[in-house]
Amino acid sequence: MVGLVLGACGTDEEDTTEGTEDTTDTTDTEEGTDTETEAADFKAGMVTDIGGVDDKSFNQSAWEGLVAFGEDNGLSKGSGIDYVQSANDADYLPNLNRLVQQDYNLVFGIGYLLAEAVSEVAGQNPDTNFAIVDSVVEGDNVASITFQEHQGSFLVGVAAALKTESNKVGFVGGVEGDLIKKFEAGFEAGVKSVDPSIEVVSQYADSFGAPDKGKAIAASMYNSGVDVIYHASGGTGNGVFAQAKDIKNADPDAYVWVIGVDRDQHEEGVIGDTNVTLTSMVKRVDIAVQSVSQQALDGEFPGGEVLAFGIAEDGVGVAQTNEEAYTAEINDAVEEWKQKILGGEVEVPATDDELAAYLESL
Repeated sequence: MVGLVLGACGTDEEDTTEGTEDTTDTTDTEEGTDTETEAADFKAGMVTDIGGVDDKSFNQSAWEGLVAFGEDNGLSKGSGIDYVQSANDADYLPNLNRLVQQDYNLVFGIGYLLAEAVSEVAGQNPDTNFAIVDSVVEGDNVASITFQEHQGSFLVGVAAALKTESNKVGFVGGVEGDLIKKFEAGFEAGVKSVDPSIEVVSQYADSFGAPDKGKAIAASMYNSGVDVIYHASGGTGNGVFAQAKDIKNADPDAYVWVIGVDRDQHEEGVIGDTNVTLTSMVKRVDIAVQSVSQQALDGEFPGGEVLAFGIAEDGVGVAQTNEEAYTAEINDAVEEWKQKILGGEVEVPATDDELAAYLESL
């Protein structure tokens, strides 16, 4: 970026003054200094939902993206980038306003639960740029970052169908709503596309920050014969991993698996020399946050736009870290279904109604 700026400045100098080489060098040096100053003065912050920045899922992925942006531009936590954690819904408005009052140039609301608060604060502060993840908020100073989670969920559904031995798999959701329904619908469609006879059991925890409840739901599912659980529940999913590891600790031969979400959750499944993480539906919140932050710094903030990240944009995908469990056979099948989606042969359902119609067509 700096190289392009310097090249442009050199051309302007030649057009207007036909100046000497020394004059061009001086202009380049001054312009470079200005660019560095702009980067040093830029501040980007994010407000988490109640899952917290260390939820090992959605919020953590967003923070990792902001950290990567900071590393690219000489910024660090407390010096150009930062986050504010929310303990409950009532924290969203004051946390967003706190970053505005601290003169942050770009403020992210991480999660659709912050949409209303972002809309209100953005409307009151037109000179500040905002971005909302997983929702759409209107406003010239707001960028809406969305993902096609149902596509990635379909692919891990294919993996679950090929891995189950009991022909019974589970889905654990956080807060039930249109967004998490995309995960559930896509997952069930993927499972049933491989084998319509496989039973899919779904349950919601009504929270993205209740690992104890996630653990209890997982215990009930595993006890009922479910052997693969896909969670889309943020920090609540930590309880799902904990339960699977408890079962494995008690009986090393137990056949239980977890499919992670948002980021590669391979590390969450480590237990001794084995791992209960089959795979993860990777949602590149980090890439989206990093990209929008860089656009804002470069003066190209996509205000008023809705940005959509699907498998075609590498916005969602499937982790292949656990090669022992996620076999080449499973990977080949997932890749085959991925190509069908990309080619338009499969239209992945994102709602209950679309799912019902899809299942009828099988």
